[in-house]
Amino acid sequence: MNTTHKRQVVFWLALCAFLAWDFQASDAVDLRNEPPLIAAGSGQATSGGHCSMAK
Repeated sequence: MNTTHKRQVVFWLALCAFLAWDFQASDAVDLRNEPPLIAAGSGQATSGGHCSMAK
């Protein structure tokens, strides 16, 4: 194994270990309670915006 291949293996193992830890440590995502990514045309008012928007 050359050095580049070893680094790639270490990277992927570290990434997989981090994802496994994050999956175990995080709360479950409630997809029904998440805000929409794009609310265009859905009738929902946006909750954020530019500071010059009328209140």
